[in-house]
Amino acid sequence: MKTIFKTLSIFFGLHVLTSCGDLEKKVEDKLNSITDKALKLDSIVNKELDKINSLDSIINLETEKVKVLDSLVRKSSSKVDSIVNGKIEKINKVLN
Repeated sequence: MKTIFKTLSIFFGLHVLTSCGDLEKKVEDKLNSITDKALKLDSIVNKELDKINSLDSIINLETEKVKVLDSLVRKSSSKVDSIVNGKIEKINKVLN
């Protein structure tokens, strides 16, 4: 009876140790998988941030162009207003 108990104890002990080894391997595999996915996600996020930075740079360049165009439009508008006002004054002198 004692030998059966010892044999079963040894058998279950080996089974538990083997199961723990398998569990450790599975946990390690899962951790490696999670690490790989995290690295891929990090790479994707970095690529998208690069795109955002490029877009931000383009927006800044276009904003500067708009400012230059706005300045030109204001100058042209001022010149046109000046010419029109001069012509109106001449017309008013002729009419009066």
